[in-house]
Amino acid sequence: MIDSQLLALLLTPLLGGVLLALLGSRAWAAELNSLMSFFTFLAAVVLTMRVIDAGPQIAFHEQFFIDPFNVFLVALTAFVAFTTSLFSRPYMRIEQHHGKLSTAMLHLYYSMYQLFTFTMLVALTTNNMGIIWVAMEAATLTTVLLVSLYRTPASLEAAWKYFILCGVGIALALFGTILLYFAAQHVLGEGGTALLWTHLNQVKGQLEPTVLKLAFVFLLVGYGTKIGLVPLHSWLPDAHAEGPTPVSAVLSGLLLNVALTAVMRSKVLVDGSLGTHFAGNLMMGFGLLSVAVASLSLSRQKDIKRMFAYSSIEHMGLITFAFGMGGPVATFAAMLHMTMHSLTKSAIFFAVGHAVQKSGTQVMENIRGMIQISPTVGWGLMLGTLAILGMPPFGVFASEFLIITTAMHTYPWATPILLISLGIAFAAIFGKIQPVVFGETTAKSLPHSPALIPVFIHLLLVLMLGLYMPPYLANWYHQAAALLG
Repeated sequence: MIDSQLLALLLTPLLGGVLLALLGSRAWAAELNSLMSFFTFLAAVVLTMRVIDAGPQIAFHEQFFIDPFNVFLVALTAFVAFTTSLFSRPYMRIEQHHGKLSTAMLHLYYSMYQLFTFTMLVALTTNNMGIIWVAMEAATLTTVLLVSLYRTPASLEAAWKYFILCGVGIALALFGTILLYFAAQHVLGEGGTALLWTHLNQVKGQLEPTVLKLAFVFLLVGYGTKIGLVPLHSWLPDAHAEGPTPVSAVLSGLLLNVALTAVMRSKVLVDGSLGTHFAGNLMMGFGLLSVAVASLSLSRQKDIKRMFAYSSIEHMGLITFAFGMGGPVATFAAMLHMTMHSLTKSAIFFAVGHAVQKSGTQVMENIRGMIQISPTVGWGLMLGTLAILGMPPFGVFASEFLIITTAMHTYPWATPILLISLGIAFAAIFGKIQPVVFGETTAKSLPHSPALIPVFIHLLLVLMLGLYMPPYLANWYHQAAALLG
């Protein structure tokens, strides 16, 4: 049963990518893209219910493994991919109307969007550390094509920078995976089982600590490049600023989570082998550095998409720091913040995309008065900004509160850095967004009605989770936190 459910989850976006590659030039390609994303989301819901009821599942000769940790990310990924596909429909048509995209480019966009979803779901569900690497590399290749979609000099430069930096990062992750295999083969023997995470987890106490320590350094630096951790982050603002807005939404809301999942799988093995806080200390260091540098960089940004890209670096740093602290409360808070950030940041990029289309520019000085010309876009952007800045009663406040109070108790020296960085980020973003929403404007209406339902669905979920967390969801997070130690 689990094999067929997992097969449906993975084959749906793969089939969608093939169909859209063949039929993407048709007028109904956008609808087909949304339909395939919806079926993927349904398959994710069915798989999630199965894992919640029956516990962790192994499929396809142990090559795939589903537990409460990765199935929560599968459901989140499928949901945001679906809502982003709904947003893409009018957004990409407006871009075509403005002459920024040709029919051939739309053809490429829809097919690569489905293949990108496929690669993320494979990376999340596979049990094989080698296949995780392959899926992350495939995700890099598909997103390079998406970032360079406009074929402008700036977008091509951003795509090339993304390809080179993430290519170097993924090469380092490959070396870390090889070292992991080297440590495992002495215990598990040669063959494919030496890279299966479930097997590695069973014998993690017998793995060579020195080799595993070195492997984790390479895996953290390699996959940390994909997460956007400082100082490996410079590709991320360019990719967000120059690619289509739906790509920014899925890059910021989904791909960063997938890379962090690979790091967390590795951390569990290292913690079991070393019996020390080595992996956690490294993650805390990179996380704190990312929060501080990203916060200080926000005030210098003039491009609205680059600004929210730096906000993503800040929040991924906060999540990495929380996972690095470890323990049930910090891990629970990190997963909650993962969810809140994905939902909120994608909603923000949806609103930003339409604001940019209305104004014809991404420079914040020239984007004014969104609430006058389109109250829904203006309020969506304002509410999304307040949510991502951690204002109560949105869910980001709850997750940040848990992270900071845990840091106060366990690592009090880190608390001032976090509080000062979050304060700087609040002042920078709020000060820049306020005139964008409430200033005077001369912008004109759009040729197609914007898709704003996804914006308010995401924000409503973030608000609901800030006010009340359903017991089954809390139990789900607790199970995942227990799996991560």
